[in-house]
Amino acid sequence: MNINTAEKRYALLLAARDNDYVKKVYGGYFNVFVAAFGEEGERWDLFRVVEGEFPDMNDLHLYDGFVVSGSPYDAYGNDFWILKLCFLLQTLDAMEKKVLGICFGHQVLCRALGGKVGKAYSGWDIGLRKVRIVKDLISPIGHKMLIDSIKNEIPSSLTIIECHQDEVWEVPLGAEVIAYSEKTGVEMFGIGEHILGIQGHPEYTKDILYNLIDRLLNNNSIDFGLADKAKFVLEIAEPDRKLWQCICKNFLKTL
Repeated sequence: MNINTAEKRYALLLAARDNDYVKKVYGGYFNVFVAAFGEEGERWDLFRVVEGEFPDMNDLHLYDGFVVSGSPYDAYGNDFWILKLCFLLQTLDAMEKKVLGICFGHQVLCRALGGKVGKAYSGWDIGLRKVRIVKDLISPIGHKMLIDSIKNEIPSSLTIIECHQDEVWEVPLGAEVIAYSEKTGVEMFGIGEHILGIQGHPEYTKDILYNLIDRLLNNNSIDFGLADKAKFVLEIAEPDRKLWQCICKNFLKTL
């Protein structure tokens, strides 16, 4: 794997507002993402797209990659900023810029490029989920990312933190499903060597999810049974966070 982090520049397209817990403990979601995916010597810029803050179209060529965060909003919604984000993602795809979509980012990336997204048929998925890797990938991109990231050994499954009630129904034309789970048919997809969507949260720590579960419970988005089940699983198991971060870093930084 040939990674040269010198003078590399990335943009986080933040589709969620910082909550009090993340601001207090981490200084905001931007710091969570940079800690998970950043390397020394890189420049990371923040664009709060949920607030209507977008990179200048004339500056897109300056970036080596873009990351689209999760969000409490629906990727299939028609808020102006979501439609503008879709246009930006279409532009980045045409430029063949590296784009990594996480949760909402995974879904809106799919939508922007011609796929279909909507409410998950089986309801909320919160907690830890075992994601199974597709072994017979058609193109080399899926295998390349995984082989380079996990020391030439492709695992049969990886565990990731999940928190979503929407999902990808149908991937865009030319996309490849890289991973799935018993809960979600498209946990990970790729297009060429420049587009990667991941339904789970490789950037999340367990404490961030604990806090999120409490907030969803307090605003009646989920019930006690689902919250208790998710917390119990978190107490007895660990996500493969480092491996997921290796996959994401390898995708963003490998030429």
